[in-house]
Amino acid sequence: MARKSVQDIDLYAILDLQITATESQIKKAYRKKALQCHPDKNPNDPKAAETFHQLSQALEILTDASARAAYDKVLRAKEAAKLRHQELDSKRQKLKEDLERREQEAVSGKGTVNLTDEQKLAAEIARLQEEGSRLLRDEQKRMKDEIQRTMQKLSEPVWDSSLNRIKIRWKADKTDPHNGGYDESTLRRILKKYGNIVALIMSPKKKGSALVEFCTKEGSEMAVEFEKGLPNNPLELKWLNERPVLTTKKETGPTLVSDRDYESLVLTKMRQAAERQRLIEEMMKEKQSGCS
Repeated sequence: MARKSVQDIDLYAILDLQITATESQIKKAYRKKALQCHPDKNPNDPKAAETFHQLSQALEILTDASARAAYDKVLRAKEAAKLRHQELDSKRQKLKEDLERREQEAVSGKGTVNLTDEQKLAAEIARLQEEGSRLLRDEQKRMKDEIQRTMQKLSEPVWDSSLNRIKIRWKADKTDPHNGGYDESTLRRILKKYGNIVALIMSPKKKGSALVEFCTKEGSEMAVEFEKGLPNNPLELKWLNERPVLTTKKETGPTLVSDRDYESLVLTKMRQAAERQRLIEEMMKEKQSGCS
């Protein structure tokens, strides 16, 4: 399908702007729209390339003073003609169209002295194409670089503390009410030097056993390598999955509620409770597998 002529496209509507928009507003609207419909981000949308092309045309023409002035004149003329057209009855409309046709035929044979508004716009567009639009090239390059940086960040390995829990063991008799000298408070005091702790769960059934999850990879690795616990009853720290695991980032959309909202706080508490329950279930499964 052939692309529409610029004269038949409302460039301001494409950018969701009014004809009075400033150059700064035009650039800002272009960047926002271009990020959403760039072909690299919409490989399955056959219309993405055409939409992006129209956005590029809008930026190219509306940020050039001469081209924009010519375009605005054509746009205003079309709007005025549309209003007049609505006011004319069918007979008067036919007379008007015949007159405009004859005027156009007369102008077309007089060279470039009395160019129509449409011809002036076409000349400005041709000038832009010949000169090349540095602004458009810069904006497109910046947009492509930004998309590539985003894609690269999404593929970089990151630390997910939930995939890197550490099991802690120490000697404790089943009937020992002091659990070998360790409780949650004691373990937190010993382990806090390695950084923030996401979760620490004491085994509810098995003495001498716990699970811990650190915020950072460095803290987790240092705890496993160096922590020995109390001298009279040393701790043994091992990765629950035998070794550290790295994953990749996942692109997420904007949240629907603010962190300050009551609903968000409730959801956070529910997620924390669910996470705690999963840790307990993992410890129970570990105990069952050790007894079998």
